[in-house]
Amino acid sequence: MRIIAGSAKRRRLFSPDWPGLRPTSDRLRGTLFDVLGSRIRGVRVLDGCAGTGAVGIEALSRGADHVEFVERDARAVALIRRNVVHCELLDRCTIRRGELPQDLGRDTMPYDLILLDPPYDAPDIDAILSAAATRLAPGGLLVLERSRRADTVVVSDLESLRQIRAGDSVLEFFGPVDDSTAFTE
Repeated sequence: MRIIAGSAKRRRLFSPDWPGLRPTSDRLRGTLFDVLGSRIRGVRVLDGCAGTGAVGIEALSRGADHVEFVERDARAVALIRRNVVHCELLDRCTIRRGELPQDLGRDTMPYDLILLDPPYDAPDIDAILSAAATRLAPGGLLVLERSRRADTVVVSDLESLRQIRAGDSVLEFFGPVDDSTAFTE
Protein backbone atom coordinates (compact mmCIF):
# COMPACT_ATOMS: atom_id res chain seq x y z
CA MET A 1 0.00 0.00 0.00
CA ARG A 2 1.50 3.31 -1.10
CA ILE A 3 0.54 6.91 -1.84
CA ILE A 4 0.07 7.29 -5.58
CA ALA A 5 0.54 11.01 -6.29
CA GLY A 6 1.23 14.41 -4.77
CA SER A 7 3.57 15.54 -2.01
CA ALA A 8 3.78 12.08 -0.39
CA LYS A 9 4.02 10.17 -3.68
CA ARG A 10 5.58 6.69 -3.39
CA ARG A 11 5.52 6.66 0.42
CA ARG A 12 4.67 3.19 1.65
CA LEU A 13 1.97 3.09 4.31
CA PHE A 14 2.00 0.83 7.33
CA SER A 15 -0.56 -1.99 7.10
CA PRO A 16 -2.65 -3.49 9.88
CA ASP A 17 -1.22 -6.55 11.62
CA TRP A 18 -4.67 -7.80 12.64
CA PRO A 19 -7.55 -9.30 10.62
CA GLY A 20 -10.78 -7.53 9.79
CA LEU A 21 -9.54 -4.26 8.26
CA ARG A 22 -10.05 -3.99 4.49
CA PRO A 23 -7.85 -1.19 3.11
CA THR A 24 -8.89 0.38 -0.19
CA SER A 25 -6.61 -1.01 -2.87
CA ASP A 26 -4.09 1.24 -4.61
CA ARG A 27 -5.91 0.60 -7.88
CA LEU A 28 -9.33 1.61 -6.57
CA ARG A 29 -7.87 4.64 -4.76
CA GLY A 30 -6.16 5.65 -8.03
CA THR A 31 -9.48 5.38 -9.86
CA LEU A 32 -11.22 7.53 -7.24
CA PHE A 33 -8.64 10.30 -7.45
CA ASP A 34 -8.49 10.14 -11.25
CA VAL A 35 -12.22 10.91 -11.26
CA LEU A 36 -11.86 13.69 -8.66
CA GLY A 37 -8.90 15.22 -10.51
CA SER A 38 -8.12 18.81 -9.52
CA ARG A 39 -11.37 19.07 -7.52
CA ILE A 40 -9.42 17.76 -4.50
CA ARG A 41 -7.26 20.89 -4.18
CA GLY A 42 -8.22 23.21 -1.35
CA VAL A 43 -11.18 21.19 -0.04
CA ARG A 44 -12.22 20.05 3.44
CA VAL A 45 -12.55 16.28 3.61
CA LEU A 46 -14.10 13.81 6.03
CA ASP A 47 -12.63 10.30 5.80
CA GLY A 48 -15.21 8.23 7.68
CA CYS A 49 -14.49 4.60 8.57
CA ALA A 50 -10.92 5.60 7.78
CA GLY A 51 -9.19 2.27 8.42
CA THR A 52 -5.50 2.79 7.55
CA GLY A 53 -6.09 6.40 6.51
CA ALA A 54 -4.87 5.72 2.97
CA VAL A 55 -7.75 7.50 1.21
CA GLY A 56 -7.57 10.63 3.38
CA ILE A 57 -3.77 10.70 3.19
CA GLU A 58 -4.01 10.48 -0.61
CA ALA A 59 -6.38 13.48 -0.50
CA LEU A 60 -3.91 15.46 1.63
CA SER A 61 -1.01 14.47 -0.62
CA ARG A 62 -2.96 15.75 -3.64
CA GLY A 63 -3.75 19.14 -2.09
CA ALA A 64 -6.79 18.89 0.19
CA ASP A 65 -6.65 21.65 2.84
CA HIS A 66 -7.76 19.51 5.77
CA VAL A 67 -8.90 15.93 6.41
CA GLU A 68 -10.78 14.75 9.46
CA PHE A 69 -10.25 11.01 9.99
CA VAL A 70 -12.92 9.16 11.99
CA GLU A 71 -12.38 5.51 12.89
CA ARG A 72 -13.94 3.34 15.60
CA ASP A 73 -11.07 0.87 16.14
CA ALA A 74 -8.40 2.23 18.52
CA ARG A 75 -5.72 0.17 16.76
CA ALA A 76 -6.67 1.72 13.41
CA VAL A 77 -6.63 5.23 14.93
CA ALA A 78 -3.04 4.60 16.04
CA LEU A 79 -2.22 3.23 12.57
CA ILE A 80 -3.69 6.32 10.89
CA ARG A 81 -1.59 8.57 13.14
CA ARG A 82 1.53 6.55 12.33
CA ASN A 83 0.83 6.79 8.57
CA VAL A 84 0.07 10.52 8.68
CA VAL A 85 3.26 11.24 10.64
CA HIS A 86 5.25 9.05 8.23
CA CYS A 87 3.88 11.12 5.30
CA GLU A 88 4.58 14.40 7.15
CA LEU A 89 0.96 15.57 6.92
CA LEU A 90 -0.04 15.76 10.60
CA ASP A 91 -0.45 19.56 10.54
CA ARG A 92 -3.36 19.37 8.06
CA CYS A 93 -5.58 16.78 9.70
CA THR A 94 -7.58 15.72 12.72
CA ILE A 95 -7.59 12.07 13.77
CA ARG A 96 -10.13 10.77 16.24
CA ARG A 97 -11.88 7.69 17.43
CA GLY A 98 -15.61 7.65 16.84
CA GLU A 99 -18.61 5.67 15.64
CA LEU A 100 -20.61 6.53 12.55
CA PRO A 101 -23.25 7.86 12.19
CA GLN A 102 -23.36 9.41 15.68
CA ASP A 103 -19.81 10.81 15.56
CA LEU A 104 -19.94 12.02 11.97
CA GLY A 105 -17.48 14.87 12.20
CA ARG A 106 -17.51 17.28 15.09
CA ASP A 107 -16.21 20.18 13.06
CA THR A 108 -18.88 22.86 12.65
CA MET A 109 -17.98 23.64 9.05
CA PRO A 110 -19.46 21.44 6.32
CA TYR A 111 -17.27 19.16 4.23
CA ASP A 112 -16.66 19.62 0.52
CA LEU A 113 -15.87 15.92 0.15
CA ILE A 114 -16.97 13.01 2.33
CA LEU A 115 -15.29 9.66 1.75
CA LEU A 116 -16.97 6.67 3.39
CA ASP A 117 -15.69 3.12 3.39
CA PRO A 118 -17.75 1.28 6.02
CA PRO A 119 -17.44 -2.48 6.48
CA TYR A 120 -19.23 -4.15 3.57
CA ASP A 121 -21.58 -5.90 6.00
CA ALA A 122 -22.40 -2.79 8.08
CA PRO A 123 -26.13 -2.80 8.84
CA ASP A 124 -26.51 0.98 9.14
CA ILE A 125 -25.23 2.26 5.76
CA ASP A 126 -28.46 4.22 5.18
CA ALA A 127 -28.15 5.95 8.58
CA ILE A 128 -24.50 6.79 7.92
CA LEU A 129 -25.33 8.28 4.52
CA SER A 130 -28.31 10.24 5.88
CA ALA A 131 -26.15 11.73 8.64
CA ALA A 132 -23.36 12.50 6.16
CA ALA A 133 -25.80 14.31 3.88
CA THR A 134 -26.41 16.85 6.64
CA ARG A 135 -22.65 17.62 6.79
CA LEU A 136 -22.13 18.07 3.04
CA ALA A 137 -21.41 21.58 1.75
CA PRO A 138 -23.43 22.97 -1.18
CA GLY A 139 -21.83 21.58 -4.32
CA GLY A 140 -20.15 18.91 -2.21
CA LEU A 141 -19.61 15.29 -3.04
CA LEU A 142 -19.98 12.12 -1.01
CA VAL A 143 -18.24 8.95 -2.19
CA LEU A 144 -19.26 5.57 -0.79
CA GLU A 145 -17.15 2.47 -1.32
CA ARG A 146 -19.40 -0.57 -1.11
CA SER A 147 -19.54 -4.19 -2.14
CA ARG A 148 -20.60 -4.87 -5.70
CA ARG A 149 -23.07 -7.45 -4.30
CA ALA A 150 -24.77 -4.90 -2.00
CA ASP A 151 -28.07 -3.34 -2.89
CA THR A 152 -28.06 0.13 -4.37
CA VAL A 153 -28.37 2.71 -1.62
CA VAL A 154 -31.11 5.35 -1.71
CA VAL A 155 -31.00 8.37 0.58
CA SER A 156 -33.64 11.09 0.29
CA ASP A 157 -31.19 14.00 0.67
CA LEU A 158 -28.68 12.65 -1.85
CA GLU A 159 -28.80 11.64 -5.47
CA SER A 160 -26.50 9.10 -7.04
CA LEU A 161 -24.40 10.80 -9.71
CA ARG A 162 -22.12 8.03 -10.85
CA GLN A 163 -21.06 4.46 -10.09
CA ILE A 164 -17.72 2.89 -10.92
CA ARG A 165 -17.35 -0.87 -10.57
CA ALA A 166 -13.89 -2.30 -9.94
CA GLY A 167 -13.43 -5.91 -8.91
CA ASP A 168 -15.66 -6.67 -5.92
CA SER A 169 -16.12 -2.96 -5.09
CA VAL A 170 -18.24 -0.07 -6.28
CA LEU A 171 -17.45 3.61 -5.84
CA GLU A 172 -20.74 5.48 -5.75
CA PHE A 173 -20.69 9.26 -6.04
CA PHE A 174 -23.53 11.23 -4.43
CA GLY A 175 -24.43 14.91 -4.42
CA PRO A 176 -27.12 16.93 -2.66
CA VAL A 177 -30.55 16.63 -4.31
CA ASP A 178 -31.41 19.61 -6.52
CA ASP A 179 -27.92 21.13 -6.25
CA SER A 180 -26.97 22.67 -9.55
CA THR A 181 -23.36 23.07 -8.37
CA ALA A 182 -22.89 19.37 -7.59
CA PHE A 183 -20.07 17.35 -9.10
CA THR A 184 -20.65 16.22 -12.64
CA GLU A 185 -18.52 14.20 -15.02
